[in-house]
Amino acid sequence: MGNLETYRNLVNLRLEQLFAQPHDGRPELLNDAMWYSVKAGGKRLRPCMLLAAVDMLGGDVSEAMDFACAVEMIHTYSLIHDDLPGMDNDSMRRGRPTNHVVYGVGQAILAGDGLLNLAFETMLNASSRRPERAAQDLLAIGEIAKGSGVTGMVAGQCLDLECERNASMSGVDVLEKIHEGKTACMFVYPLRAAARLCAAEEETLSALTQFGKMYGLLFQAADDLTDVVGNSAEAGKTLGKDAESGKLTCVSIWGVEGTRERIARLQKAAIHALDGFDARADFFRTLAEKAAQVS
Repeated sequence: MGNLETYRNLVNLRLEQLFAQPHDGRPELLNDAMWYSVKAGGKRLRPCMLLAAVDMLGGDVSEAMDFACAVEMIHTYSLIHDDLPGMDNDSMRRGRPTNHVVYGVGQAILAGDGLLNLAFETMLNASSRRPERAAQDLLAIGEIAKGSGVTGMVAGQCLDLECERNASMSGVDVLEKIHEGKTACMFVYPLRAAARLCAAEEETLSALTQFGKMYGLLFQAADDLTDVVGNSAEAGKTLGKDAESGKLTCVSIWGVEGTRERIARLQKAAIHALDGFDARADFFRTLAEKAAQVS
């Protein structure tokens, strides 16, 4: 098993290769705009978790690499669109000006669209190179499509946006649906994709699903708390916008201390989901512990 830095370095290397001066007819401006946001970095948590799960389940990390990079492309596209004036209207992301600030709103929309489509091209191209594994690959692609799609991340973002504009939408149940969709899904389905790539049993699939959900809710609760008590320079994005926009968050429902308690509960639940795994799952246990560390 590798560590987060090892997986991150592998992902970054492959992403650089995928966005090198293209020879597929891709417009240079489009490639530059896509690469601008992808190369900004971030933790690469989602692709690293996919690779770590493949490693843990005895699969080949190199064969899963393009699937991991596709997950990062999808995540980055979602951030580009989330920052647009019609969404959160943010000017900073990952410590630099957001895509639409640099390239304009229209090009930023296209950069996001391009990343989403390129993600699926990348996975399908990888699968076409190994037809004997097509069934497993297609199941993995389907998991990623579902997690990022109209019953997953997009659904969560839709509810989040609607909630800002509709005061009657509030409460714990609404918040849970938003956070399960817009955040947890993009942790759950990369893990499920890893399990599919490794032809894992249903019990393993279920355990990784539960961990991904609990970790995603933990991650979002910590993010909500950071927006109130964190430091913009350390976070790499504008803070304090949740309350300003009237967004439904953990803090708006439970307050700061109540959110801290929720974080502690979710951390325990995430780690408990890994009870069926041995020390190979320590990578994920450590992630849950670190996610809960909000000052």
